[in-house]
Amino acid sequence: QVQLVESGGGLVQAGASLRLSCAVSGRTFSIYTMGWFRQAPGKEREFVAGITWSGGSTYYGDSVKGRFTISRDNAKNTVYLQMNSLKPEDTAVYYCAANRDDGGTYYARKYDYWGQGTQVTVSS
Repeated sequence: QVQLVESGGGLVQAGASLRLSCAVSGRTFSIYTMGWFRQAPGKEREFVAGITWSGGSTYYGDSVKGRFTISRDNAKNTVYLQMNSLKPEDTAVYYCAANRDDGGTYYARKYDYWGQGTQVTVSS
């Protein structure tokens, strides 16, 4: 089992920055990719960013490229999502997720473990 706990969400104005953290515990050796997803009310869960646990390869959704950065600190078993130039359309619950397999980085259904989510609200 893998446990994931997100933190760092909040209410900010457009143009501001936030950094989300995801603390990972349990069978971390079984993780291949870590991902961040988000879900706004009435919308499907959307891929935001992903990073391979061992190699650090990164992947981004089109709507956040150039504004968000995913990183990981394996010594601290923590994955981060640095969000800059936030927009009102970034408002959502942000989820951290872990995938045990190679492949399917962009698809929520491929992930095996999920955190409880943290709310990010961006006001205009």
